[in-house]
Amino acid sequence: MTTTVIVGGVAGGMSTAARLRRRDEDMEIIVLEASGYVSFANCGLPYHVSGVIPDRASLLLQTPESLGARFNLDVRVNTRATGIDRENKTVTTDTGDVISYDHLVLSPGASPIIPPIPGIERALHLRTIEDVDDVIAALDADVGTVAIIGGGFIGLELAENMRHRGLEVTVIERAPQILTPLDEEMAAIVEKQLTDNGVQVITGGDTSTIGEDTLTLSDGRVISADVVVASIGVRPTSELAADAGLAIGERGGIKVDDQQRTSDPAIFAVGDAAEKADAISGEDTLIPLAQTANRHGRLVADIITGRDVRRTSTLGTAIVGLFGLAAGSVGWNERRARAAGRNLRVIHVHPADHAGYYPGAETLHLKLVVDADTDAILGAQAVGGAGVDKRIDVIATAMRGGLTATDLADLELAYAPQFGSAKDPINFLGFVNDNMIGGERTVQWHELEDARAAGWKLIDVRTPGEHEESTIPGALNIPVDDLRQRAGELEDAKALVFCRVGLRGHVAASLLGNLGIEAANLDGGFMTWEYTQKARG
Repeated sequence: MTTTVIVGGVAGGMSTAARLRRRDEDMEIIVLEASGYVSFANCGLPYHVSGVIPDRASLLLQTPESLGARFNLDVRVNTRATGIDRENKTVTTDTGDVISYDHLVLSPGASPIIPPIPGIERALHLRTIEDVDDVIAALDADVGTVAIIGGGFIGLELAENMRHRGLEVTVIERAPQILTPLDEEMAAIVEKQLTDNGVQVITGGDTSTIGEDTLTLSDGRVISADVVVASIGVRPTSELAADAGLAIGERGGIKVDDQQRTSDPAIFAVGDAAEKADAISGEDTLIPLAQTANRHGRLVADIITGRDVRRTSTLGTAIVGLFGLAAGSVGWNERRARAAGRNLRVIHVHPADHAGYYPGAETLHLKLVVDADTDAILGAQAVGGAGVDKRIDVIATAMRGGLTATDLADLELAYAPQFGSAKDPINFLGFVNDNMIGGERTVQWHELEDARAAGWKLIDVRTPGEHEESTIPGALNIPVDDLRQRAGELEDAKALVFCRVGLRGHVAASLLGNLGIEAANLDGGFMTWEYTQKARG
């Protein structure tokens, strides 16, 4: 009989344990979990805060007793591994036990980042069942205001659920934008949804002190805060591995190979504490996602029981829902791709999520980041009321399958009016990409002022009514249907055209090009530009 000891439960650890038992009935499997709960739905914690998930017990997926009965696992909660003796292949616990192993799997997860802010000890966190109990106990007191430090996924989910409780909520994000996996113009759409639903969002906000019922920013602003939640991010809990002499990466994660083995071949690491391989660059990275932890737990169990399998690289596909709006991303954003020196094609489209003639169609905002040298899809972002998950999942699958951006134009996707359009939004991304390969020039919203400085004349090709309602300052209005008759006004100009979302701009740029006039289209149109201006005040 061999023994596998697993340090840490939840996604990575419990996936490993359950898969091990399904593949080996005779192995001794011991799970050491530092908290009181070994298997729970941590992604559901924010929704229990508001009562959207009313029953706390529904978050508890398995107990030591149920795992023992079904899988014959020796699960020890409230038991922390304190040391690893690699030479003798033993693990020591805080209860004084010394446990021998043949295989050791480290799945200690990650812990909240706690910055050295005066008063930070008053801040709550949300990672465990114990944490959610503390948050709910604090909110059950007579409180009216909440300050959340951090504008990432968990912080914003908490903001939504605090509002569902009727509380006044302020989100303070140190970065220039919320949701840093998105680019600025896409995050701006999410920020508007938050503010429209009563959440105050402060970006570029640096918390300097936390008082008894206030939070003070470095610029002197004082925010009312009966409750403070710190959701700044997490760091790998890799101390146990480091103390044992295992290799640790530059970002603090446990270094592993493509079989999740650490620098000691008898020890594996999975979950938030372990490094992953970035799907775009191949470089080591940290991506704290439950689905990745589950996949890697299964993989490690298969390797321990004799299968020669290896991990795939990680795309970091993620999604969040806020007040009926969804925001999803996969791969790299434009900011990261430009920082890496990639030659890019960037595409924004704003189609309806399904056929416009069918009731209930809503605008879907899509962004595609493409390597212009290879046509490889580097990443995508989507924001909208419906259909976001479908489109991000399709692009994630295309990326995993090695499809190019041009291939998106020919994907055959399910169509009925209530679900999509005969030309799906994914196809539109492929169409625009193909047009750009064919020579159509586009300008990004953040390149607009440089283009104007370089002599491009800005032409609003929307209707006079749209132009009068709102436009980009300095734009000349020539409706697309009048361009042929008024093209003489642009004979000596370089025309940078724009419409609402880019489609009429494409028609206008094509028409002008056929008439021998140098033309470019403002990618994503007025809508993309407008959101960024509103976000910047």
